[in-house]
Amino acid sequence: MFTAHTIASAPSESRPAMERVTEGFGRLPDAVARLAESPELLNGFLEMSAAFERTTLEPVARETVIMTVAVRNDCHICVAMHTGKLRKLGADGEVVAALREQRAVPDERLEAVRQFTLAVLATAGGVAEQDLAAFLAQGYSERNALEVVLGIGTYTMSTLANRLTRAA
Repeated sequence: MFTAHTIASAPSESRPAMERVTEGFGRLPDAVARLAESPELLNGFLEMSAAFERTTLEPVARETVIMTVAVRNDCHICVAMHTGKLRKLGADGEVVAALREQRAVPDERLEAVRQFTLAVLATAGGVAEQDLAAFLAQGYSERNALEVVLGIGTYTMSTLANRLTRAA
């Protein structure tokens, strides 16, 4: 199926990104090794992911978007990796479990992020006014709403590519 590249076997345009990821993780994740077949996809995902990390959404809210997309798209590697990231961020265990099980999160603000993410996905962005109002009522902004869209786009690309390549 898809090749799990090493830095030496990857297309030359993928190698710098692979080296950076390896330095950051201490190893080359299988997903990166497989996505390296397409330098455009690998580099595009990493650039979009970095942009999402720079948004004004707080880290656990960003991870809520990511986990909502990852669980919805059945990307096991993404769920595992972002479960670890949530735990590193100090997220409550019940929040992590709820996200993994696609059920309501016991934190109102994070549940608003989860619900808004699902509404954007279900309506292809044509979110009902009351859904946007519910998100904004939790102290989020219009900027945050657009940042959720960035997260959805970034992690839809990642989850679909990871499933296609059978990344483990």
